[in-house]
Formats: sequence, C-alpha cells, structure tokens
Amino acid sequence: MAKVNPIELQKALGGMDYPASREELVKHAQSKNADDDILSALKDLPDQNYETPADVNKEVS
Repeated sequence: MAKVNPIELQKALGGMDYPASREELVKHAQSKNADDDILSALKDLPDQNYETPADVNKEVS
C-alpha cells in the first residue's frame, strides 16, 4: 500500500458523514478528486463501517 499523507486523506474525506462504508469513503474521495494513492489506500481498506475519520486514518497508516 502506498504511503498516504494523513492531511491529504482528511482533505479527501472532508464533509463525509460517518459511519461510512469503504465504498462510501471511496465514492466521496473520488468526488473530491483525491489522488490515486489515496483512492488506492481506501479501496484496500477492510470492508466494514468506519465510525470516525480517525478510524480510517488508523487503518490506512
């Protein structure tokens, strides 16, 4: 998995409503024109619901 800048990740997920599924996170990041590294990292997340942005950061890092 590519190294993702946590600040850029949070920018890509800004305005996201939680809890959110992996699919919802990916769609939201795509709508914010996230770069390929961020999209790839989100697509590689376990398929579960994420309660907070911190949960996403923890899984990505």
